[in-house]
Order: sequence, then C-alpha cells, then structure tokens
Amino acid sequence: MNEMTSSIMMIVIMIAVFYFMLIRPENKRKKQATEMRNSLTIGDEITTIGGIVGTICAVKANSIVIETGADRVRVELMKWAVSSKGVQIAEDEQASENQKAAEAKKKK
Repeated sequence: MNEMTSSIMMIVIMIAVFYFMLIRPENKRKKQATEMRNSLTIGDEITTIGGIVGTICAVKANSIVIETGADRVRVELMKWAVSSKGVQIAEDEQASENQKAAEAKKKK
C-alpha cells in the first residue's frame, strides 16, 4: 500500500510541475498576445511574424491593413499574424547600435 501511495504522489507532483512550468506560462503568453492584438489601433507600428514592419492604416474585425515602406504599399493581414507592437531590432543590429553609442561617448 505504501508503494502505491508514493507512486501516485510522484505522478501528482510531476503533473503539478508540468502545469506550473509549461502550461501556465504558455497560457499567460497567449492571453497577452490576444490582448495586444485586440488593442491595435490606427497609427501603431507593428512587426508581423514574417518580419514585415508597417504602420496600421485600417483595423477590421479579424484583419488589419498596414502601410509599409516609403512607397506606401498597403497589405491586408490577419490579426493573428501580428508578432508585436513597435519595431523589433535583430540582435546583431542591436549590438552594433550599442557599440556605436559607446564609441560616440568615448569620443566626447
């Protein structure tokens, strides 16, 4: 009987660990992404999951229309394709910008 109780306890503990380490944080991220996508407004800069950067010029129920680049091309995208508000910078670009800023401070 003691072995069976300890086996059941181990299974319950493992399920709890999976819930708190994997499932719960993923649900939080999904909820935040949904809230961000529902709060999109005209004029917001966004980055899509494909890396397209643009400014929102129309918001519909399930889609948005963005304007990209200097040539003002308009593209209609589904809301689920929006990765983030604002422009994302690649890590190597971020590092080079930080290095340039540090060099500029040294010269002053």
